[in-house]
Amino acid sequence: MSSSSPSAPSSLLLDPVESAKRAAARRAIDVHVTADSKVIGIGSGSTIVYCVERLAERVRDGQVSVAACIPTSFQAKQLIIENGLPLAELNSYPIIDVAFDGADEVDPELNCIKGGGGCHLLEKLVAASARVFVLVADDRKISNALGTKWTKGVPLEVIPSAYVPIQKKVALLGGTAHLRMAVRKAGPVVTDSGNLILDVTFPLDSILATDPAACHNKMIAIPGVVETGLFSGMAKWAYFGCSDGSVKVSQNEAGVSTTL
Repeated sequence: MSSSSPSAPSSLLLDPVESAKRAAARRAIDVHVTADSKVIGIGSGSTIVYCVERLAERVRDGQVSVAACIPTSFQAKQLIIENGLPLAELNSYPIIDVAFDGADEVDPELNCIKGGGGCHLLEKLVAASARVFVLVADDRKISNALGTKWTKGVPLEVIPSAYVPIQKKVALLGGTAHLRMAVRKAGPVVTDSGNLILDVTFPLDSILATDPAACHNKMIAIPGVVETGLFSGMAKWAYFGCSDGSVKVSQNEAGVSTTL
């Protein structure tokens, strides 16, 4: 019986970027899912496919026993179901042993921008409930400062009736907020929670690059902003797959980042 998930192709068929994502995902799952890891947070995005693939393999092989997997999106929920893992919700398991998620850009302190897929509200709820939050990505996501590689902006999930006032208040902070429009649908993107998304761009060397935590605090304080896509000081570990097949591992403990 094959150990490959129906959602993830064989490594022999993957291009270098996908192979890098898969290598990082498998390494992260092998290190951080232990006999004590009973409740697992499942993030969203292309790299998470390989995390779920490896987790399911280890469960089927009897290496670990998982009580619940908490999804952050419709995609994550489907991956959990397709791979035969136990699906549960955050209200039933408010304390998560370890959560895995991707990122759009990661700085040296493991601050990151998330939300390119529009799931950052639920992703942050799961990450904040996890004892350990692990980022998994390919090494293209590594950046010296946020906003330099990921130029599509910081996603804000906002109340639909307030997106224009929020745009004006964001402008006072030096940002430019664009309403995210849907593809193959007339109108804006609507999140799983029924909200809209504003993508906020900042000039280089702005508060986004120099102090991501302060940038988050200023934007989350705007009435009508539900959550920002800035994850500051949350990730303890990051695994970055490289095109040569290696995996770069970074740890952030007490605000001090170390590459292992």
